[in-house]
This record gives sequence, structure tokens and C-alpha cells, in this order.
Amino acid sequence: MRSSFKLPKLYPVTDTRLSGLSHAEQVERLSEGGATLIQLREKFSSPKDFYTEAKEALLVARTRGVRLIVNDRVDIALALRADGVHLGQTDLPPAAARNILGDDAIIGFSTHNIEQAREAARMPVDYIAIGPIFTTTTKEKHDPVVGLEGLLKVRAAVGSMPLVAIGGISRETAHAVLAAGANSIAAISLLLREPHSIACDVRELLSSL
Repeated sequence: MRSSFKLPKLYPVTDTRLSGLSHAEQVERLSEGGATLIQLREKFSSPKDFYTEAKEALLVARTRGVRLIVNDRVDIALALRADGVHLGQTDLPPAAARNILGDDAIIGFSTHNIEQAREAARMPVDYIAIGPIFTTTTKEKHDPVVGLEGLLKVRAAVGSMPLVAIGGISRETAHAVLAAGANSIAAISLLLREPHSIACDVRELLSSL
């Protein structure tokens, strides 16, 4: 972990099906609201189509000074020279991704319980994501809910490792999630379900954190 890496309190994740917008359009609206680190998440497009959309999104991000993380696809992150990649439990191991992307890349890793989080804390990653904190509708099938108590235990287990909480977090629960040890809150439906107000919703959420 690079000691200089700092997570913003809000970590938006794109979703074209939920928002009805391209990744580039989402990055534009999210950054307009004040987002500084955004993950591009695409589970349905072909690699070629995702590459094209990610390239367009990166152009928007570069003009706005926003860091862009590519979900799952180390190859696309490398080809576009994106700021980093976010990996899941079944993706390329973080150590292999680090060898490919180099020391300057931001690498995040998803975990779903305290055992996975402990193991991830020993990997060459810049942050760990833990979740779902609460029940979420973003995934059809998801791992057991971690809850605030589980988040507290994960924080104690991983020490000072930057921690992103994800899954079912609302405006009403955001402060409790941060108080339980998360450095950052990942948001998908919280920000994207009303596409016309994305920038405003980001701005309001940031001001409340």
C-alpha cells in the first residue's frame, strides 16, 4: 500500500443500465457534482465495446482532473493508461495486476467478510472494498450482509488500510458507515437512479459527509 494514497469520502461507481447514460456522460455529471475518483463498472458489454466507452470516459475524466478506476479489466486499464483497476475475488490476483500496471497504479480489491479482508491487507493493494454493508438491489445475487458490526471488525483487522464500504448505503446511514471505520462510501443507485439530478445529488451528499 502506498502511504500517500487517500480515498475521497465518496466513491461513485458507474452503471449504464441503471442510469441510462454512457460511462462518459456519467463521469461528466458525477465530476460536475464534485466526485474526484470514479470507478467504471460494466458487466454486460463486450470487451471491445467497454474499451471504447472507457476511452471516451477517460477523456472526460482527464479534462476534469478526475481519477478513473476500471472494474475487473486489467487489460483495458493498461491499454488506456487509466489510473487503476478494481478487482474482485475471481479476477486476476492483485499481485499479478501490480506487475502489469506498475507501482503508480491504484489497485483496489473487493472482500465480503473479515477473513478475506485480512488476507487482502497483505496484498499489494491501495484500498480494500468491503460489503455488502446492507441489503442491496444492485446485484441480483450478493454475499451475506456485513452490517455495521462486521464493518467495525474489519476495520480492526486491517489496521490503517484505506477501506471502501459498499452495498445498500443511504444518505441516512452514510454517517454511521463512516463512523464504523470506512474511509469512503461507494455509491451506485444512491447517485444514479435519478439521472437528471446526478450532479446535484453528488454535491448534496458530499456536503453532508
